[in-house]
Amino acid sequence: MEKPTLPNSTLILIFGILSILTCCCWGIIGLIFGIVALVLAKSAKETYMAAPDTYSGYNNVKTGRILAIIGIVLSAIYLILNIVLVAIYGWDGMQEMMMESMEVYQNQ
Repeated sequence: MEKPTLPNSTLILIFGILSILTCCCWGIIGLIFGIVALVLAKSAKETYMAAPDTYSGYNNVKTGRILAIIGIVLSAIYLILNIVLVAIYGWDGMQEMMMESMEVYQNQ
């Protein structure tokens, strides 16, 4: 008989991947995906440790948890960088820098 997979094991893996992919969206979206993946991974790990012979799919949980941690770290760094840049240059300065970089890119 085939073992059932852990609840949310695939979702944890997907959220871990999304936390890395969305870390450059001001850092906030990646943090959300990473934190949700960690919370779900903790719950799945407790379920698995209660009865390890009953479930399969624990590798997805471990991989998703690692990816979520990486995504949280990258998102936090990017968020702090954005906060520092806004504090130094302000919103207007940030918009001017973006416009200048777009002009340089279009002229190439």
